[in-house]
Amino acid sequence: MLGPLHAQITGREVRLDGPRQAKMLAALLIDANDLVAMERLVAVMWDEKVPATAVRQVQDALSGLRRNLAACGAPRSLISTRRGGYQIHLDPDQLDLLEFDHERNLAPRYGAPIETAAGLRRALACWRGNALTGIASRVLQSDAARLNEKRAATHKRCLGVELDLGRHREVIEELAALLREHRYDEQVAEHLMVALYRSRRQGEALEVYERLRRTLADELGVDPSPPLQALHRRILVADPALAAAVPASGPPDDRPEEPGAAATGPVMAMPVRQLPLDLPDFVGRADALAEVARLLGGSAPDRSPVAVVVGGPGVGKSCLATHAARLASASFPDGQLYLDLAGTSDEPRDPALMLAEALRALGVTGSAIPNGVSERAALFRSLLAGHRMLVVLDDAGHADQVLPLLPGADGCAVLITSRTLLTHLPGARHVDLDVLSPAEARELFTGIVGRRRIEREPAEADAILDCCGNLPLAIRIAGAKLAGRPAWSLRVLRERIEDESRRLAELRIGDLSVRASVELSLRLLPADAVRALSLLGLLGAQTLPGWVVGPLLDRPDADEVLDALVDASLVRLTTTDALGQPRYRLHDLIRTCAVEAATRLPAADKRDAMVRVLSTWLDLAGRGTARLPAGLLVGEPGSAPRRSLPDAVVARLTADPVGWFDAERATLLGAVKLAVDWKLDELAWELTAGTVTYYDHRCLYQDWEHGHRLALGAAETSGNARGASVLLRGLGQLHIYQDDFDEATGALESSVRLCKDGGDRRGEALSLAMLSTISRVRGRYGEGADRVEHALAIAVSEGDRHLEAQLSGSMAVMRLMHGDLDEAESWFGRALRQARALDDGHRVAVVLRRFSRLHDRRGDPDEALRCLRQALATFEDMADERCAAYTLLEVGRVYAGRHDRDRAGPALERAAELFHRHGDRHDEAACWQLIGDLDAAAGAHDLARRHQERALRLWQTIGDMRRAKAPAPPSSP
Repeated sequence: MLGPLHAQITGREVRLDGPRQAKMLAALLIDANDLVAMERLVAVMWDEKVPATAVRQVQDALSGLRRNLAACGAPRSLISTRRGGYQIHLDPDQLDLLEFDHERNLAPRYGAPIETAAGLRRALACWRGNALTGIASRVLQSDAARLNEKRAATHKRCLGVELDLGRHREVIEELAALLREHRYDEQVAEHLMVALYRSRRQGEALEVYERLRRTLADELGVDPSPPLQALHRRILVADPALAAAVPASGPPDDRPEEPGAAATGPVMAMPVRQLPLDLPDFVGRADALAEVARLLGGSAPDRSPVAVVVGGPGVGKSCLATHAARLASASFPDGQLYLDLAGTSDEPRDPALMLAEALRALGVTGSAIPNGVSERAALFRSLLAGHRMLVVLDDAGHADQVLPLLPGADGCAVLITSRTLLTHLPGARHVDLDVLSPAEARELFTGIVGRRRIEREPAEADAILDCCGNLPLAIRIAGAKLAGRPAWSLRVLRERIEDESRRLAELRIGDLSVRASVELSLRLLPADAVRALSLLGLLGAQTLPGWVVGPLLDRPDADEVLDALVDASLVRLTTTDALGQPRYRLHDLIRTCAVEAATRLPAADKRDAMVRVLSTWLDLAGRGTARLPAGLLVGEPGSAPRRSLPDAVVARLTADPVGWFDAERATLLGAVKLAVDWKLDELAWELTAGTVTYYDHRCLYQDWEHGHRLALGAAETSGNARGASVLLRGLGQLHIYQDDFDEATGALESSVRLCKDGGDRRGEALSLAMLSTISRVRGRYGEGADRVEHALAIAVSEGDRHLEAQLSGSMAVMRLMHGDLDEAESWFGRALRQARALDDGHRVAVVLRRFSRLHDRRGDPDEALRCLRQALATFEDMADERCAAYTLLEVGRVYAGRHDRDRAGPALERAAELFHRHGDRHDEAACWQLIGDLDAAAGAHDLARRHQERALRLWQTIGDMRRAKAPAPPSSP
């Protein structure tokens, strides 16, 4: 891919059928050995309008790519399907990008520069031109540009090393070409000037400088940097030191200043140096430090930048600011002023007093300090005019506390730390600071505790860091406790802090305390914000949409309260979901503080708040389900309360119901657990049942079972027979999909008994209908017909037309399997009329799919295929993969009956892939068996044996050996 995309396996070139397969392969290769999310693949495929069938088209492209790779001998494991996307598995020597990165990263580790240069040359040899030439995708073009930049940087590094080795004549041509490609790159120009000078071509070296100077002036309006100007002067005077084969320059930060290169202007006699002591064990924060350096580096003579490091309590804002200020101190030769504003304390410091302190530091004393804030601020600004000074304002409470302390002088810069977003501060740029990464947290902890202790108990160290939530303050406290108690094992501390109720008490040593740090922020909040934070803590450790604060506080809108919590860095805005909803989360230790604060609220108030939030989830889930394709599992509502958000909000959230369920998938499971924990069994089972249609649509079987098991335990404990019957029915249908018919029968028969005892006639009919499916799959057609007939009688008596239409189709299938073709046709016609009368497109497609079997049995495959094409179009439009798979299986069967292997094979392979993805081993086996039969009939006996053995293994897995010897009856619903 480091050039035009090209793939070959054991010398055979891999065919790529069209641009989509090329884009798919390129996207996987760029992130080789890492998961590539479906969302990224969709973005790679389509630059603008994404079609409704985008996911299916991506899956089709991947299937085609896998087939083409397999045809060249690639193993099926080359590209694996993982939750949320795909991953390609390659060794470094199998991909030029991996080989390039390997050689590039290895080169600096060689001891001798000559070996480093050779390593960099090996890395560059992996390239055949610009990356991904000819691939038309904005996302991939951006990736290619990044790779091309990495190549240029490697080339530049290589030429620099070779120049230092005395190869100045050899590198001139490459440096000249590189400068033509990167016209503003001063480091390349510097290397070229030195190489030319050392080759006794002083005039050409000076021409390089002059061309670059004109280019920068004409096109960018700037002059060459001081180091390049200094090199120019050294060449002009033929500095003998330039002739030596030593590095012409190091990185910009390491270059010694040339005489006269420093900025001219008034210099303070005694520059202020007030920065606090830097932490010797400061770790990580590379991105944040780079961003602060970028902002402070903008302090040109005509600019005065203001950078605000903002973050929650204990996240390390002051440490980062001190470290960043010390790194930037060389850029501010007139001094660094440090002021602690104590914004989170009980007594924030007055700006007038802060200005007096600053003026005294600048040499103004006694009566020379004016009385008023405005006069002091004016004098402060006047003193800093014409100087380059960094002002660090630590722990700012609000913008008004900061405004008088801004120098306003060109060339100065201000670095502020605050727990609150200072959005009213003119020109401020915020750097959002979060907790440490896991690697940084471990490095900090190891530095405090000692490597030997960590290596003796690595699992305990991980558990302690997990309890600390990677919060720097908590890690320092935990580390200090262990450092002061060398006889303790790490297990002792882990056992003391893993209990959440004791954690805050344990995370304290001396004046350092997580609880106290959080409480400083709480004291600054209004009462309703503290109450909201306390109740948010009770919702658990998950990301939440912002609307939950309204029901918690029993308000229609609580955005201003949420904004206050976000601005105070107590609630973190983590992301924006696919629907455009901001998602929020509490750090685990802040959540622990919030739960502790909630103990002061009346128990009834907390329970009422939980009911309001859960009843809002229930209402949204119901409205979202109503917009999904009709499902058999939608039952009558129970007695749980429902609370609605404003109509405009509901309409926006449920406009894309599948997208909403996708966004709230984890949160809805969390809501079920919350209801169970608060012993709200009616809400628990209704929330669980309310998600089944979505789980069915997306084939999310693990979520389906997890939620049902949670809620069923609560329903049975509380004696909620209605809820238990609904949940058992849901589990029964799930077990059918998983080919676990014994478990399904037990759950459904229990559901029927509970429905009869409770007088739930519709529920009884639904459970009987599902039992009839088991009878049909097991070949007990008489038993199945009896069950359908009983369920149908109930549906008619209850006036449930949707259930009647579904059961009419089921009866038609039973008659068809029994060989009563005329009666089956009558029932199919009835089911089709009922579905169309209900305007239920999904049900119409299901009936047409089943109807195709009758047409095929009667020797009319063309009519059968017409029905199947119509059904498949509907299912694909609705993104119903499982029903699409059943339809493709029927298409394969029809073509197989016509001995059309070329058309049957692709349909059956695609169906098998979908069944495999959704865990339907029964129908996946049926696909491979039929493919094997077609192979055998065509004389491809090796292929036939492999496919039939695959089917046999699947049937062995589900304990259904007889299917290997007889055609499998359809299990599609």
